[in-house]
Amino acid sequence: MNHRCPAVLVHGWRSHPGIWNRLTPGLTEAAVPFWRFDHTAMQSAGTETIALALRDYIHEKREETGYDGPVDIVCHSMGTCIARYLLEVLDGDDREEQVRLLVGIGPPNNGSAMAELFNDPERGPEVIRRLSGVFVPQDYDPGEDTIVQEFRPGSRTVAALRDAGTRDDIAYRIILAANLTGTPAFFPAFDGRTWEIAPDGGWRTTYAGDGIVPHTDSLLPGAGVDVLPADPGNLARHPEHYCHIGLPRNPEVVARVTEYLSGPLTPSAGPAVRTQPRR
Repeated sequence: MNHRCPAVLVHGWRSHPGIWNRLTPGLTEAAVPFWRFDHTAMQSAGTETIALALRDYIHEKREETGYDGPVDIVCHSMGTCIARYLLEVLDGDDREEQVRLLVGIGPPNNGSAMAELFNDPERGPEVIRRLSGVFVPQDYDPGEDTIVQEFRPGSRTVAALRDAGTRDDIAYRIILAANLTGTPAFFPAFDGRTWEIAPDGGWRTTYAGDGIVPHTDSLLPGAGVDVLPADPGNLARHPEHYCHIGLPRNPEVVARVTEYLSGPLTPSAGPAVRTQPRR
């Protein structure tokens, strides 16, 4: 009998459930049931609206399957913050949502430096130009994007997550990528680096990120952290697999997530975060 928790898969901003097409065959093989939440039709909606839709989806799947135990939630990018908003802000006191494990792949847990950069009057237009057709659509206007505005680091949404804090009845894991070899092909738009907000509030670039989300955006107190690749040689073979867009389909990420979902909860064994590449 399969006693493994169903995995709720939550895609990110301007993404789609198809990003899980490399993960789901492995979950099937490991006998891990999965439910794919699709919020592609909600691009103009805000965080709370999508979080409530995620809640309704989980409840519907419970009724459909008759399952009433805990679930695991696996998220990419902003999807992590949608799930966290449901669990920590909307359900934090009631704890009606039973969740064993929350896995975030490249999550902007502390707000998105990229969202802030999009709105920077000096740097924003050039950054958007470089990402047009790669990460944002042509003629992209961040001022009209509700999610981007809600995940600027100084927003009310990010403050609500920070004030709510994580839940002690949920295990948290974060999977990040780093350009350990300083390879430009890791994310060509920024020569292999990731923009982040410096301690003085200015802008700087780092190799400790996935091209879109720096580690400083992702780290969450109490969460297990894995920084990939475990073997820096993988960056020479397939650097593009480790950028933000490629992470959900990355074989190393898929293997790590499958391991988490099919096994007992154990401490993260990921390597330390590096801010400089190996030479």
